[in-house]
Amino acid sequence: MNRVEGRVKVTGLATYAAEYPVEGVTYACPVQSLIARGRVARVDVSQAMEMPGVLGVLSVDDPPELAEDADGELALFQSRDVAYRGQLIAAVVADTYENARAAADAVRVEYEPADHDVGLRADHPRLYRPDVVNPNLPADTEQGDVEAGLAGAATAVDVTYTTPVLHNNPMEPHASLALWDVEGRLLVYDSAQGASPDRDTIAKTLGLPPARVRVVSRHVGGGFGCKGTTRPQAVLAAVAARAVGRPVKVALTRQQMFDVTGYRTPTIQRLRLGADDEGRLTALEHVAYEQSSTLVEFAEQTATPARTMYAAPALRTAHRLVRLDVATPSWMRAPGECPGMYALESAIDELACAAGIDPVELRVRNDPETEPESGLPFSSRNLVACLREGARRFGWDRRDPAPGVRREGEWLIGTGVAASTYPARRRPSQAVARVRDGDFLVQVAAADIGTGARTALTRIAAETLGVAPGRVHVELGDSDLPDAPVAGGSMGTASWGSAVVRACEELMKNGKEGRADTTEEIKGESELARHAFGAQFAEVRVSAVTGEVRVPRLLGVFAAGRIVDARLARSQFVGGMTMGLGMALMEETLTDEEFGGFLRRDLAQYHVPACADVESIEAVWLDEQDDALNPMGCKGIGEIGIVGTAAAVGNAVHHATGHRVRDLPITPAKILLPAS
Repeated sequence: MNRVEGRVKVTGLATYAAEYPVEGVTYACPVQSLIARGRVARVDVSQAMEMPGVLGVLSVDDPPELAEDADGELALFQSRDVAYRGQLIAAVVADTYENARAAADAVRVEYEPADHDVGLRADHPRLYRPDVVNPNLPADTEQGDVEAGLAGAATAVDVTYTTPVLHNNPMEPHASLALWDVEGRLLVYDSAQGASPDRDTIAKTLGLPPARVRVVSRHVGGGFGCKGTTRPQAVLAAVAARAVGRPVKVALTRQQMFDVTGYRTPTIQRLRLGADDEGRLTALEHVAYEQSSTLVEFAEQTATPARTMYAAPALRTAHRLVRLDVATPSWMRAPGECPGMYALESAIDELACAAGIDPVELRVRNDPETEPESGLPFSSRNLVACLREGARRFGWDRRDPAPGVRREGEWLIGTGVAASTYPARRRPSQAVARVRDGDFLVQVAAADIGTGARTALTRIAAETLGVAPGRVHVELGDSDLPDAPVAGGSMGTASWGSAVVRACEELMKNGKEGRADTTEEIKGESELARHAFGAQFAEVRVSAVTGEVRVPRLLGVFAAGRIVDARLARSQFVGGMTMGLGMALMEETLTDEEFGGFLRRDLAQYHVPACADVESIEAVWLDEQDDALNPMGCKGIGEIGIVGTAAAVGNAVHHATGHRVRDLPITPAKILLPAS
C-alpha cells in the first residue's frame, strides 16, 4: 500500500498543530529563566505592556489558576522557585508572533540566584535507588551469586560506558493552539503522540473534567518520545487563551525545545561480566547511574535489557538516580533499551575479544531458553536466527578477528555486531467500525506521528472485513474519538489494531456497527515474555590521519512477528538504524556546568545523520509466527531499529583500530587519543 495520507502531505494539505485556521488568533511567547537555581524576586512587565499589540502578560507575579497536583513541569508560574535554566517563568500574549516575541524580550526579571548542581557522576552524594524505573519496573533485581560467578570465571571484564544528553529533534517543532468556546469547553490543537492521554493531562492540570477538553492532533511531524507526554506549550496556550479571551497559539523555537520538551538522560553504566572456558556466562552485573530534575522523578530503565538478553546463573541489575538542577528527562526512542543495550552489547564484544571467541558465536552460546529474570517462556525468540542470517548476509565468515589489521591507504576497516531487543506490549484501546455510504468508517483516537498508522490500521481493518483497502476510511488524532493509548513504546499498532480487529468483527456480526474495548482481553493474556529481537551489523572505515569515521554498510535483521506492511516496516527499521548511527558518531548535548542549561541548542550544533552518512543501509526481517501477541500477530517495530546500532558501530570502530571508545559519541578526537 501507498500511505493513505501521502497525497495530502506532499501537496501541503495536511494540517499540523500550528496551521489550523482559527479566526482572531493571538500568539504567546514564553520568557525563560536565566538562572539554574534560585527564586524569581520580581517580574517587571511595564515596558512590555506598552509595546504594540500586547494583550497581556502571565507570570509568577500573577499565576494562573491550576490544579494543586499539577505535574511540576506543567505547573506554569505557580512558584517563584527556579528549578533549571530555561524554565518558563512568564509569557507575553500579543496580536502577532513578532509583537509577542519583541515584548517577551522587554520583560525584566530580577532573581535571587543560588548555587546549582547540574553534573551527573557515579560518586554523587545524593544518588539513591528509585522505587521503580520506567514504565513501572523494579529498580534493582538480583539472582545468584554475582561475586562468586565473577571470581570463578575463566574470562572477566569490568568496564564503564557513558552516554551523553541526547535530544529528540522531530522535524515539526512543538506547537499548540488553544481556544475556549462559550460553554467553557477547551479545544487544543496540539502536536502530540496521543490525543486521549494529552486530553486527560491537560484537563487534570487545569482542574477540569476530561469531557470539557478536546485535543486534535491529526498529523504529527515526528516525536520520538518527546511528544509522548503533554508539554508546557499546551498548558501555556490554554491558560493564555483563558486570560485574554481569545485563541492563543504557542510555537516553540528549536532552541526552546531543547529546554522544555524532554531529553534522554545521560548515563554512566558499569558492567561486570564473567564467562567460563566455553564462553558461557557465569555472572552479569549491570548498574546504571542517571539524572532527573528536582521537579519530577523520571528514572529510565537503562539496565533492564540485561534481564532479558542472556543466560547467566548470576544476574544483578541496578539503577541509581540523582535529582539535579536540570530539566526533567523523558522518553526518547527506545528509552532504557537504547542506551542500556549500547553498553551491554559493547561489553559483550569486549568479553568475546578477551575470551578469543567470535562475537556472534558468544551470543549464540548464551541464548536462554526462558527469560532469565522471570523464568517465563518466550512467546517467540529468534535472536539466534537473526544473528545467523545477518552473519550470512554480511559476509561475517570472511572477517579477520584481529583488530587493526585491515587497511586501504589511510583507512582502517572494521566490522562489528550487536544484538537488539524491545518489549512487545499492548495497552487497552477502544475503536468503532460502521458502514458508511456502502464503505466502512473506522474511528480510533490513535496518533500518526509519521510512522504510517493510518495506512497500517486501514490495512488491518480491510483484511478483517475482507474488503479492498480503498473501501476503508480511518479517522484518528482526535480525543473525541474512541479512547486510544499513546503512540509510544512500540505498542501503537498492536494496541489500536487489536481494537480495530475486534470492532470490525463485531460489525460483521450485526452488519451496521461494531464497538470494541480490549481492556478485558488484555487483562486475560497468558503470562509470557513477549519481545522482538534483532541483530545489527556495521562496517566502518576510520582515517588513521584525521580520526574520521565513515560507515559504508549497516545491516539489520529482525524478528518482530508478522509485518503488517513491508514498506512501512522498512521505513521504521531504516529510520531507527539511522538514528542509532547518529547516537554512535555525532549526537550530543553538552551541559553548561557554569550557568546551567544546555549548550548545542540547535541543529547547526547538534548534528543528526543525513543520507550521505551511510552508503548502504539494509533492513530485513524473518517470517516469524507468534499467535500469543494480538489478533494480528505483530510486534512493535518503531524502536528496535535504534537498539544495538550504536554498539555495532562502536564494536566495528574497535575492530578497525584496536581502540575502544567507551563514551559516546565516537568523535575523531577520541579516536586519536592513545588506546585504553
